Amino acid sequence: MADEDRRRSAELLADKINLLLDTLRTDAGEPYDFATIQQGLKDRGVAISRTKWHYLKTADPRVRPDEKLLRALGEVFGVDPRYLVQEDGPLPQQVEQELATVRALRRAEVRNFAARALGQIDPEGLQAILEVIEKDQRER
Repeated sequence: MADEDRRRSAELLADKINLLLDTLRTDAGEPYDFATIQQGLKDRGVAISRTKWHYLKTADPRVRPDEKLLRALGEVFGVDPRYLVQEDGPLPQQVEQELATVRALRRAEVRNFAARALGQIDPEGLQAILEVIEKDQRER
């Protein structure tokens, strides 16, 4: 694998791992931390050092994770392992749902801000902004 391909592959994997870390929570509702991930992997017969975990999350191309590690990571996060194993693996439904929630919250924040900022000053401007937000929501 060429250096550029290895770097691109490492960056893609790091993006996927960081998306899982940003969007998913443990059964206890807590963010995944290294200790939880390390124990989950250990329970599946896979070892990982703090250094290797750091390299995976930061897209260091020197680290070449094997399929067993990636499949076990998928299981730890409770997602289809293909997401991590395949470069074009399907985005997990849990992540899609969380991202949809975040988008809805952001739209609500924009609506609230616009209402506070323009509500009494420019009702027509407020209505135009709300229509754009609603159109964007329907298109997604």
